Order: sequence, then structure tokens, then C-alpha cells
Amino acid sequence: MLKRWQFWAGLIISAVFIYLSLRGLKLSEVWQIMQSARYLWLIPGVAVYFVGVWVRSWRWHYMLRPLKKIPTATMFPIVTIGYMGNNIYPARAGEILRAVILKQREGVPVSASLATVIVERIFDGVVMLGFVFINLPELARLTHNSGVIGRMDIRTLALVGSLAFFGALLVFLLAAMFPHVTERLLDRILPILPARLREKTRDLTLRFLSGLESLRSPLEALMIFITTVIIWLLETAKYWFVMHAFSFEVSFFGLMLMNGIVNLATTLPSAPGYVGTFDAPGIAVLVAYAVPPEIAAGYTLVLHAALWFPITLLGAYYYLRQPLRWGKQLEISTRGATSANP
Repeated sequence: MLKRWQFWAGLIISAVFIYLSLRGLKLSEVWQIMQSARYLWLIPGVAVYFVGVWVRSWRWHYMLRPLKKIPTATMFPIVTIGYMGNNIYPARAGEILRAVILKQREGVPVSASLATVIVERIFDGVVMLGFVFINLPELARLTHNSGVIGRMDIRTLALVGSLAFFGALLVFLLAAMFPHVTERLLDRILPILPARLREKTRDLTLRFLSGLESLRSPLEALMIFITTVIIWLLETAKYWFVMHAFSFEVSFFGLMLMNGIVNLATTLPSAPGYVGTFDAPGIAVLVAYAVPPEIAAGYTLVLHAALWFPITLLGAYYYLRQPLRWGKQLEISTRGATSANP
């Protein structure tokens, strides 16, 4: 159960970001710009985005192969359900939802599939930071010309983020490549815990580590990294298509930078659907590229809606076709997995 303070903290953070994103804008002009947008451009944008979701499903299938070979076509509906959960529940609850559904439908332990989900998020963060660093020359413009980002040292934030994501990735890689060393280290740590928790914690941790088997060779890790790059380039392509619905132009590299900063910002707690944490940095990046604020706001709001509605509706469709059955054993597995993971 999500703690109440986390829910309210997310709402407060979203409210602050909404204020920052809308402050000083002529809202009537933003609405007029959105009304006059050429929405046919959303069709190829949504199409290329779903190609990216399919690639994401293939990546998850690839990472789960050591546990069970599940076709990508089977993974795709579960991934869309996860997106739906992230968009309508706080704290990225969709990640737990898809792990639980995978347990129900394919028998993969929740703790093991959650390990692959966490590794996915680490690779996503590394690629997002890569998008930022590729565009380092542009960051000087952001720190001087952009309202929200101008109050931050984005280079320092990128550095701190890099240390966090690369540090986490290194820990997971070492744990995967040296499982026996990791298990011995675990056995040394467990005596710290109360006796009644040791066996359960050890069992959950070992199942969690089994989900890291796809990282045991550098080639496997490289394949996951390349796939992650493709996923985020396809999402940037959606940004590019939606841009053509509005009267401005930014380079593809500029949109990569926007994608990286926006998605790093959405790792902050927020209201469901990343309200505010997506919009404020997106508008700020475009303003830094001399896009008029009202056009930047109209584009970012439409882009956010185009990212939210199609995948949420498709996820809801797949979920309603085969809703989750909350059996007693499944609830126990879920509670155990969530308590073992931050």
C-alpha cells in the first residue's frame, strides 16, 4: 500500500511544476495555438511510439529469457498495462502491476521480474543522461535563457544523475556476473536481521538476483543497451512528428535533449501521469531554443496528451480482456517483492 505522505508529496511537487510551467503564459493564446494545431501529424507520431513500445516488449522478453522464454507478442499487452498503471496510479505503480500480471499469466516470480524492471529503468536513465551529454554545448543556452532550468545548474544535476545511474548499473552488473560472491556477501549481511526475517529475505533476494541473469555477459548487457537507445530514439521521433503540428522547428538533437531532461524530471515523485514534472522542463527546454512560450506550452501539453492517452487506452483494453485475479498466494508474493525492493 502506497504511503499517504508519498501521495501528497507527489501532488505538491506536481502543483509546483504546474505553477512554474504556466506562470507568465497567456493561456488564451496557448488554447488558440492548440486549437489551430495540425493534428494529423499525431498519427505517425503515435505509430512510431507504439513501435518503440514493441521494442521495449522485446527487450523485456530478452531479459527474461534465462527465467522463461515468453514471446514478444505475449509481453506487449503486459507492457501496455504497465504503462496504463504508471499513468493512472502514483509512484510508477504500473511497474509492480506488470510484474504481478506476469506472475499470474506466465508464472514468473514477482521478485525476479521486478529485478528486470529495475534494470530496465537503470538503462533508461543511462540513455537519457547520454542524450543530455551528447548535447552539452546546448546546456549553456539552457542555463542562461530558460526560466525553470535557469534556476538550476543542469550540468551539476546531470553529473549527480550519472553517478547515481552508472553506480546502480555497476552494482547490478557485478551482482549478475559474480552470483556466488554476491550470495556469500548476502550470507554475511543476513545475521544483522532478526532470525524470523532471515530465511524469507534470503529467498526473496535470490529470486531477485535470478532476474539479473541477462546481465551476466558483456554482450548481453550491450544488447540491452543498444535496444534501449533504439527505444528512446523512437520516442524522440514522436516528439519530432508532433512538432510538425505546430509552427516552430527544433533540431532532432534538440528534441533528444528535451526528451532526456523531461524523462529525468519524471523520476521525481508526482501526481499520476507525471503531471507538471513532464510539462515544466519541456516548456523550459523549448523556450531556451527561442520558441515562443505559448507555442512551447501548446506543443508540450499536446505531446504529453499524445503520450498519455493512446497507451493508457490500449493498456486498459488489454487489462479488461483479462483482469488481474488477486489470489491469496499472488498477494503474498507481491507484498514480499515490494518489501524487498525500494
